[in-house]
Amino acid sequence: MPFLRKWIIKLKSQAAKFRFLFKKEDYSQDPPKSGMDKETVLKKMAQISYWWHSLELGYGIVTPGHHGGIHHPSGDRALLEKMRLPEDLRGKSVLDIGAWDGFYSFAAEKRGATKVVAIDNFYRDELAWTGNQGFEVAKEILASNVEFRKASVYDLRPEEFGPFDIVFCLGVLYHLKYPFWGLEKIFSVTKDTLILESHYDPYDGGKRTPLARFYGAKDLDSTSWWGFNEACLHAVLCSVGFKKTETLYRYGDRIIIKAYK
Repeated sequence: MPFLRKWIIKLKSQAAKFRFLFKKEDYSQDPPKSGMDKETVLKKMAQISYWWHSLELGYGIVTPGHHGGIHHPSGDRALLEKMRLPEDLRGKSVLDIGAWDGFYSFAAEKRGATKVVAIDNFYRDELAWTGNQGFEVAKEILASNVEFRKASVYDLRPEEFGPFDIVFCLGVLYHLKYPFWGLEKIFSVTKDTLILESHYDPYDGGKRTPLARFYGAKDLDSTSWWGFNEACLHAVLCSVGFKKTETLYRYGDRIIIKAYK
């Protein structure tokens, strides 16, 4: 039965992945805000050996991206649409937790967000293709004002980081060894809305029974600790203080939930 469950999840995940990959995209041919010429943009992009996100850099150039992550689309416009992020973010502040190359950070800035802070702890620093090199290159090309800070979710404090109108926590929660502590920290810096994207187990328990599966950084992948079902995700978000939650989208073993303070 566990094997069948994993097979069904993988099948649904791959179906979602191909829907995203084969969706026709119309990328702008305009130069980036920096005015950097096309040849220089291509050279700078090539300096980064591994891109996780698919970032538009101008002239129709898009970074390679991981195109699928762990059986799911990550860092592209199709997934951004499912987050139902307002088109106009003027006057809003945004925090992007686990920003990596900064796809969602730059997207928020492009929509007019007044202040955007991107954080990542880069636990992958010991590997040559990691760190925030991609973020810094994209920031230069895009002439972005997004602020990057190397920090863990556990470092978040309102007096240091300040409250944010909108907080992104995308692809992070199941990597946390102490998810409740992490969510309490996130709640402390959320002024209005949290958008959470995460792995979840769609077949654990009924729709109303909150259950969590402990992976211990072994079952799902070497960096994953917990798998919550949908009911449990809503329950833990409410337990740390969010007053209302709603599921925006499910795809394979991934889910997007919006929580309101």
